[in-house]
Amino acid sequence: MSPSTTRHDAGDRSPDRSSATRKRFRIARRSLAKVTLRRVGPTILKLLASTWKIEIVGEEHLAAARGENGGHFMSLWHGRMIIGLPHYAHRDWQVLVSQSDDGDISEHLLESFGYRVIRGSSNRGGARALRTMLEALQRGEVLIITPDGPRGPRHSMNPGLAWMARATGHGIVPCGYVCDRAWRAGSWDAFTIPKPGARVVFWYEAPVHVERDADEAAQARATETLKQRMLHAEQNAFERLGREVDW
Repeated sequence: MSPSTTRHDAGDRSPDRSSATRKRFRIARRSLAKVTLRRVGPTILKLLASTWKIEIVGEEHLAAARGENGGHFMSLWHGRMIIGLPHYAHRDWQVLVSQSDDGDISEHLLESFGYRVIRGSSNRGGARALRTMLEALQRGEVLIITPDGPRGPRHSMNPGLAWMARATGHGIVPCGYVCDRAWRAGSWDAFTIPKPGARVVFWYEAPVHVERDADEAAQARATETLKQRMLHAEQNAFERLGREVDW
Protein backbone atom coordinates (compact mmCIF):
# COMPACT_ATOMS: atom_id res chain seq x y z
CA MET A 1 0.00 0.00 0.00
CA SER A 2 1.44 3.34 -1.01
CA PRO A 3 1.74 6.31 1.41
CA SER A 4 -0.70 8.31 -0.74
CA THR A 5 -3.32 5.57 -0.39
CA THR A 6 -2.86 5.51 3.39
CA ARG A 7 -3.37 9.25 3.64
CA HIS A 8 -6.51 9.01 1.52
CA ASP A 9 -8.05 6.34 3.77
CA ALA A 10 -7.26 8.30 6.91
CA GLY A 11 -8.90 11.35 5.43
CA ASP A 12 -12.02 9.34 4.72
CA ARG A 13 -12.25 8.08 8.29
CA SER A 14 -11.48 11.34 10.07
CA PRO A 15 -14.78 13.14 9.27
CA ASP A 16 -16.69 10.07 10.47
CA ARG A 17 -14.83 10.05 13.78
CA SER A 18 -15.31 13.79 14.14
CA SER A 19 -19.02 13.50 13.39
CA ALA A 20 -19.42 10.67 15.90
CA THR A 21 -17.60 12.71 18.55
CA ARG A 22 -19.85 15.72 17.96
CA LYS A 23 -22.91 13.47 18.15
CA ARG A 24 -21.78 11.97 21.46
CA PHE A 25 -21.11 15.46 22.81
CA ARG A 26 -24.58 16.65 21.81
CA ILE A 27 -26.17 13.62 23.45
CA ALA A 28 -24.17 14.13 26.65
CA ARG A 29 -24.97 17.85 26.72
CA ARG A 30 -28.65 17.15 26.16
CA SER A 31 -28.69 14.53 28.91
CA LEU A 32 -27.03 16.94 31.34
CA ALA A 33 -29.52 19.67 30.45
CA LYS A 34 -32.42 17.29 31.05
CA VAL A 35 -31.13 16.24 34.47
CA THR A 36 -30.51 19.87 35.45
CA LEU A 37 -33.93 21.00 34.25
CA ARG A 38 -35.65 18.17 36.07
CA ARG A 39 -33.96 19.01 39.36
CA VAL A 40 -34.04 22.79 39.43
CA GLY A 41 -36.45 23.73 36.62
CA PRO A 42 -39.59 24.12 38.77
CA THR A 43 -37.80 26.29 41.35
CA ILE A 44 -36.24 28.53 38.72
CA LEU A 45 -39.53 28.90 36.87
CA LYS A 46 -41.40 29.84 40.04
CA LEU A 47 -38.80 32.51 40.80
CA LEU A 48 -38.98 33.90 37.27
CA ALA A 49 -42.79 33.91 37.24
CA SER A 50 -42.94 35.87 40.48
CA THR A 51 -41.47 38.84 38.57
CA TRP A 52 -43.73 38.70 35.51
CA LYS A 53 -46.44 41.31 34.94
CA ILE A 54 -49.50 39.49 33.63
CA GLU A 55 -52.53 40.70 31.68
CA ILE A 56 -55.42 38.46 30.62
CA VAL A 57 -57.71 39.27 27.69
CA GLY A 58 -60.77 37.26 26.70
CA GLU A 59 -61.00 35.12 29.83
CA GLU A 60 -64.78 35.11 29.40
CA HIS A 61 -64.25 32.65 26.54
CA LEU A 62 -62.90 30.11 29.02
CA ALA A 63 -65.96 30.49 31.21
CA ALA A 64 -68.30 30.28 28.22
CA ALA A 65 -66.67 27.11 26.89
CA ARG A 66 -66.78 25.47 30.29
CA GLY A 67 -70.41 26.38 30.78
CA GLU A 68 -71.65 24.82 27.55
CA ASN A 69 -70.84 21.13 28.01
CA GLY A 70 -68.73 21.05 31.17
CA GLY A 71 -65.22 20.28 29.98
CA HIS A 72 -63.49 21.86 27.02
CA PHE A 73 -60.22 21.94 25.08
CA MET A 74 -57.57 24.64 25.12
CA SER A 75 -55.27 24.86 22.10
CA LEU A 76 -51.79 26.30 22.62
CA TRP A 77 -48.64 26.36 20.50
CA HIS A 78 -46.00 23.95 21.78
CA GLY A 79 -43.32 26.59 22.24
CA ARG A 80 -45.53 28.71 24.56
CA MET A 81 -46.37 26.08 27.16
CA ILE A 82 -43.92 27.28 29.79
CA ILE A 83 -45.41 30.80 29.84
CA GLY A 84 -48.71 29.79 31.39
CA LEU A 85 -47.54 27.03 33.74
CA PRO A 86 -47.06 29.06 36.93
CA HIS A 87 -50.11 31.32 36.58
CA TYR A 88 -52.57 28.49 36.00
CA ALA A 89 -51.00 26.09 38.48
CA HIS A 90 -53.04 23.74 40.67
CA ARG A 91 -56.32 24.00 38.77
CA ASP A 92 -56.47 20.28 37.96
CA TRP A 93 -56.11 21.02 34.26
CA GLN A 94 -54.86 18.13 32.15
CA VAL A 95 -52.19 18.29 29.46
CA LEU A 96 -51.52 15.85 26.64
CA VAL A 97 -47.79 15.03 26.57
CA SER A 98 -45.97 12.83 24.06
CA GLN A 99 -44.40 9.47 24.90
CA SER A 100 -40.81 10.67 24.51
CA ASP A 101 -37.74 11.64 26.54
CA ASP A 102 -38.73 15.29 26.29
CA GLY A 103 -42.19 14.27 27.40
CA ASP A 104 -40.69 12.78 30.56
CA ILE A 105 -39.24 16.16 31.48
CA SER A 106 -42.45 17.97 30.61
CA GLU A 107 -44.41 15.56 32.78
CA HIS A 108 -42.22 16.25 35.81
CA LEU A 109 -42.42 20.01 35.28
CA LEU A 110 -46.19 20.00 34.74
CA GLU A 111 -46.87 17.83 37.77
CA SER A 112 -44.73 20.08 39.94
CA PHE A 113 -47.24 22.86 39.16
CA GLY A 114 -50.27 20.71 39.85
CA TYR A 115 -51.23 19.75 36.31
CA ARG A 116 -52.35 16.25 35.50
CA VAL A 117 -50.61 14.63 32.56
CA ILE A 118 -51.99 12.34 29.88
CA ARG A 119 -49.24 10.54 27.97
CA GLY A 120 -49.74 9.66 24.33
CA SER A 121 -49.55 10.80 20.71
CA SER A 122 -50.67 9.65 17.29
CA ASN A 123 -47.66 7.32 17.18
CA ARG A 124 -47.54 5.93 20.71
CA GLY A 125 -50.25 5.42 23.30
CA GLY A 126 -52.85 7.28 21.27
CA ALA A 127 -55.84 5.01 21.94
CA ARG A 128 -55.27 4.94 25.70
CA ALA A 129 -54.72 8.70 25.81
CA LEU A 130 -57.96 9.25 23.87
CA ARG A 131 -59.96 7.19 26.35
CA THR A 132 -58.46 9.13 29.25
CA MET A 133 -59.24 12.45 27.59
CA LEU A 134 -62.83 11.48 26.88
CA GLU A 135 -63.30 10.47 30.52
CA ALA A 136 -61.83 13.80 31.68
CA LEU A 137 -64.16 15.77 29.41
CA GLN A 138 -67.14 13.87 30.73
CA ARG A 139 -66.10 14.95 34.22
CA GLY A 140 -66.15 18.57 33.07
CA GLU A 141 -62.38 19.04 33.06
CA VAL A 142 -60.08 21.15 30.88
CA LEU A 143 -57.69 19.53 28.39
CA ILE A 144 -54.70 21.43 27.00
CA ILE A 145 -53.50 20.31 23.56
CA THR A 146 -50.53 21.55 21.51
CA PRO A 147 -51.58 20.84 17.91
CA ASP A 148 -48.09 21.39 16.49
CA GLY A 149 -46.39 19.09 19.02
CA PRO A 150 -44.37 17.11 19.68
CA ARG A 151 -42.32 17.33 16.47
CA GLY A 152 -43.71 20.29 14.57
CA PRO A 153 -43.13 22.01 12.27
CA ARG A 154 -44.03 25.15 14.13
CA HIS A 155 -47.66 26.21 13.78
CA SER A 156 -48.61 23.00 12.00
CA MET A 157 -52.01 21.59 12.93
CA ASN A 158 -52.79 18.02 13.91
CA PRO A 159 -56.33 17.35 12.59
CA GLY A 160 -57.01 15.04 15.53
CA LEU A 161 -58.10 17.93 17.73
CA ALA A 162 -60.98 18.87 15.42
CA TRP A 163 -61.94 15.20 15.25
CA MET A 164 -62.07 14.99 19.06
CA ALA A 165 -64.13 18.17 19.24
CA ARG A 166 -66.61 16.68 16.76
CA ALA A 167 -66.73 13.34 18.57
CA THR A 168 -67.27 14.85 22.02
CA GLY A 169 -69.22 18.03 21.28
CA HIS A 170 -66.80 20.09 23.36
CA GLY A 171 -65.42 23.43 22.18
CA ILE A 172 -61.78 24.40 21.64
CA VAL A 173 -60.54 27.70 23.07
CA PRO A 174 -57.69 29.16 20.94
CA CYS A 175 -54.93 30.54 23.20
CA GLY A 176 -52.19 33.07 22.59
CA TYR A 177 -49.50 33.30 25.29
CA VAL A 178 -46.78 35.86 24.56
CA CYS A 179 -44.30 38.12 26.36
CA ASP A 180 -42.30 41.21 25.54
CA ARG A 181 -38.85 39.75 26.24
CA ALA A 182 -37.72 36.16 26.50
CA TRP A 183 -35.11 33.52 26.01
CA ARG A 184 -35.94 31.44 22.92
CA ALA A 185 -34.46 28.03 22.26
CA GLY A 186 -33.03 27.13 18.88
CA SER A 187 -35.51 24.27 18.62
CA TRP A 188 -38.20 23.88 15.96
CA ASP A 189 -40.82 25.48 18.25
CA ALA A 190 -38.62 28.40 19.40
CA PHE A 191 -39.43 27.37 22.97
CA THR A 192 -40.09 30.59 24.90
CA ILE A 193 -39.14 31.41 28.50
CA PRO A 194 -40.01 34.97 29.64
CA LYS A 195 -37.14 36.86 31.22
CA PRO A 196 -37.29 38.45 34.69
CA GLY A 197 -39.73 41.34 34.78
CA ALA A 198 -41.31 40.42 31.44
CA ARG A 199 -44.80 41.59 30.55
CA VAL A 200 -46.96 38.60 29.70
CA VAL A 201 -50.31 38.55 27.90
CA PHE A 202 -52.71 35.60 27.89
CA TRP A 203 -55.14 36.18 25.02
CA TYR A 204 -58.18 33.95 24.43
CA GLU A 205 -60.33 33.87 21.30
CA ALA A 206 -63.91 32.64 20.94
CA PRO A 207 -64.20 28.83 21.05
CA VAL A 208 -64.20 26.76 17.88
CA HIS A 209 -66.99 24.18 17.65
CA VAL A 210 -67.24 21.22 15.31
CA GLU A 211 -70.69 19.84 14.58
CA ARG A 212 -71.32 16.16 15.30
CA ASP A 213 -72.22 15.52 11.65
CA ALA A 214 -69.17 17.35 10.26
CA ASP A 215 -67.50 15.51 7.37
CA GLU A 216 -63.75 15.52 6.65
CA ALA A 217 -63.97 18.76 4.70
CA ALA A 218 -65.81 20.51 7.54
CA GLN A 219 -63.28 19.22 10.04
CA ALA A 220 -60.45 20.53 7.86
CA ARG A 221 -62.12 23.94 7.78
CA ALA A 222 -62.47 23.87 11.57
CA THR A 223 -58.77 23.00 11.89
CA GLU A 224 -57.84 25.97 9.69
CA THR A 225 -60.18 28.26 11.64
CA LEU A 226 -58.56 27.16 14.88
CA LYS A 227 -55.08 27.82 13.49
CA GLN A 228 -56.02 31.30 12.31
CA ARG A 229 -57.59 32.18 15.67
CA MET A 230 -54.49 30.98 17.52
CA LEU A 231 -52.27 33.10 15.30
CA HIS A 232 -54.68 36.01 15.62
CA ALA A 233 -54.58 35.68 19.41
CA GLU A 234 -50.79 35.95 19.39
CA GLN A 235 -50.83 38.87 16.95
CA ASN A 236 -53.28 40.77 19.17
CA ALA A 237 -51.30 39.96 22.29
CA PHE A 238 -48.04 41.18 20.76
CA GLU A 239 -49.79 44.34 19.60
CA ARG A 240 -50.98 44.83 23.18
CA LEU A 241 -47.35 44.69 24.27
CA GLY A 242 -46.22 47.04 21.50
CA ARG A 243 -44.06 44.32 19.97
CA GLU A 244 -43.75 42.65 16.59
CA VAL A 245 -44.66 38.97 16.41
CA ASP A 246 -41.67 36.66 16.91
CA TRP A 247 -42.46 34.30 14.04
